[in-house]
Amino acid sequence: SMLKHKKQKQKGKFSFTRFFQKFQPGDSVAVVQELSQPFAYSNRLQGRTGKVIEKRGSAYYVEIKDINKTKKYLIRPIHLKRIENAGGKIKCQ
Repeated sequence: SMLKHKKQKQKGKFSFTRFFQKFQPGDSVAVVQELSQPFAYSNRLQGRTGKVIEKRGSAYYVEIKDINKTKKYLIRPIHLKRIENAGGKIKCQ
């Protein structure tokens, strides 16, 4: 679903745990926009899933399949959520 705004009490706040989370190449991740932080890409990336390719600075290159083409995006960890692929079912952590 498309994120529009935060609740009044949550405005301007973000999770340090999500900000400093670490990923390994090959990890499956979902793009979950943190609205209090700048996000370099359009909203259509929200909710998409992909695989981490490499770390670049403090951000990660994520490969996301867009219909029949794979695209690479450089995304900061605060906008990513680790997911587990368990037999075709996706679980968010």
